[in-house]
Amino acid sequence: MATTFTMTYGHSKAGTNAQGMRPMQERVYKVRQAQHILLKAPPAAGKSRALMFVALDKMRHQHVKKTIICVPETSIGGSFRSTALVGFECDWVVEDRWNLCLDSDESSPRKVQAFQDFLQDDAAQVLVCTHATFRFGYDAVIAQDGVERFDSCFIAVDEFHHVSAGDNNRLGSILRELLSRDRCHLMAMTGSYFRGDSVPVLRPEDESRFTPITYSYYEQLEGYEFLKKLGISYEFYKGTYINGLKDVLDPTRKTIIHIPHRGSSEAFDDKYNEVGRIIDLIGTVEKRDPETGFDLIRRPDGRLIKLANLVDDGPDRERVKASLAKTINGPDGKRDDEADRAKVDIIIALGMAKEGFDWVWCEHALTIGYRSSLTEIVQIIGRATRDAPAKTRAVFTNLVAEPGVETQAVQDAVNDMLKAISGSLLMEQVLAPNFKFYRREDGDIRAPVSTDEQGHVTIGIHNLDEPPTQRARDICERDMNDLVAATHQHMSSRALNPGIIPEAINQPVLTGIIEQRYPDLTKDETESVRQQLSARINLSTLARQTLPEEETAPLQPHEAPTSPGAENTSHTREDGDTSPESAPNTLLSLVRRLINVKELDIELIDSVNCFQERFEIISRDMDAPLLAQIKTAFTAQNYPMTDEEAMLLWPRLRAFIAQEGRLPDPHSPDEREQRLAIARLHLAKAKAKARQQQG
Repeated sequence: MATTFTMTYGHSKAGTNAQGMRPMQERVYKVRQAQHILLKAPPAAGKSRALMFVALDKMRHQHVKKTIICVPETSIGGSFRSTALVGFECDWVVEDRWNLCLDSDESSPRKVQAFQDFLQDDAAQVLVCTHATFRFGYDAVIAQDGVERFDSCFIAVDEFHHVSAGDNNRLGSILRELLSRDRCHLMAMTGSYFRGDSVPVLRPEDESRFTPITYSYYEQLEGYEFLKKLGISYEFYKGTYINGLKDVLDPTRKTIIHIPHRGSSEAFDDKYNEVGRIIDLIGTVEKRDPETGFDLIRRPDGRLIKLANLVDDGPDRERVKASLAKTINGPDGKRDDEADRAKVDIIIALGMAKEGFDWVWCEHALTIGYRSSLTEIVQIIGRATRDAPAKTRAVFTNLVAEPGVETQAVQDAVNDMLKAISGSLLMEQVLAPNFKFYRREDGDIRAPVSTDEQGHVTIGIHNLDEPPTQRARDICERDMNDLVAATHQHMSSRALNPGIIPEAINQPVLTGIIEQRYPDLTKDETESVRQQLSARINLSTLARQTLPEEETAPLQPHEAPTSPGAENTSHTREDGDTSPESAPNTLLSLVRRLINVKELDIELIDSVNCFQERFEIISRDMDAPLLAQIKTAFTAQNYPMTDEEAMLLWPRLRAFIAQEGRLPDPHSPDEREQRLAIARLHLAKAKAKARQQQG
């Protein structure tokens, strides 16, 4: 498995405070007086409990009468069930009749009536429902009692990226109505504040009314006790994905397999037969456990594998879901780690086991097929990033079809691949330490690069435009991950053309993204944010340029990760810094090496193509010939050719091959050779299309 990059984390030794709050929850609780709160934190960070603390304070001390919690699907509602809050002033209690997620029917008329009854019952305090129930219930309440019924309510929306600023998103429209009335309290929670499309979650004027709290993957994993390494990798297969799965799936590791979306090109059969092929790859089914619904599969080496099939939507699925949700406890009432870990080995899912799904033992999130949504990638990675005893390393693998450059669907395939790659690029930003940049003047006595105890890295850059207003400073401090996401989503194929001047891509693209999201910024504010974004995107590229090639090589399959007993091994470098040994290609180690970089110049940053350079870094980690084919396909796409011109160039193409003994290079500095190469690609595509039509 060719790991694109591996992140290694330290340990912040941060526990809970006297009120039982983890660092992120304490951070949220400090802004509990805010009327509208926007919490951006990764999966498993503790967002649900943070909401409990805030909601209880609002209902007990801020004259809020009721709390309504909305989740995307019923299975996620379990995160908000009654919970003992040791150290806090009271416990979190949800009566069963007001927990509308106890059965899987998301928006039945019965639940809509219960929603109305809850608002009319003066003694009722907390209701948990799905987004669908909230939408239908809201409309019913408005028709009967008017929007005033939601005054003095605290409404929390989990997985907030389901909301959209588009006019056709009903949940987004409801929130805008409530914001406009300004009589209720709102809390939005999400692990990924981007949707995977061009529509923003909130309009700028609405987002500005929220008090934001951002907690990064880096901060979360730094606080973990066991999990210290996270690998991201992409694998390619030819034919059907079963051909590639046998080299990627390790049955000895706790794994969630997400099979392709139905209707996608990777889905080669109906979902039941595909699951059957996967099971055949693992071993032989002996029986189905009548108590759990899990399939018991005997491996060729004799080991018994317990497999939970969430693809089968037959009568056994509810039993399987219940078995997965049930924690195995010991005689003392606490989780029996050994028994709970042994409960299941592999989960196969289609549309389930993503956001809100909690299986702490998952070590490998194996996703088959292209995922164009960055949100979905982040959510799936979150399934493997739970902290658990003896779990020191987790991996996300995307097994994708190798795109052929001579097929009719080449543009879609290449575009989807780039979206998948952009997901890994985004994750490298999300998983990185927090970076801050300042303008460095001649004679400045501050250290060019410094790292504080929380892992925040501050870097001085000559000629950097400092944010001139508090609004611009807030964007630079809290919204950079979102802007990085938007940048990769707007990745232009022109950026892969080696003839494009980097500045022609960097400055207009970044400026356009910022102006679209923040249309109210002045020219100076926009430019200062652009420079900060440019520095953030190119930091990894610049760091790699300061390292020898062998120090940026990816971890190979035969290189076992550092054993748990060696995790804290440290050594002193020549510059006097003592740091733990870690896997190659960790962004943290690259940033530490920036200590040797005395100055970074903003002109240098703007001269690095934030698309092309990063793509080339990835191509060295992946299969270089394959990526060269993709680059060739983009060249052909950028310089279209007619059938007539291709036919006219055919004799010259044959002569070139006979004389040079090779195919023409589409990236040659000779424009005539470029046109011959494009003619060859054009004719090959036309031939393939003709064969398809004949077939």
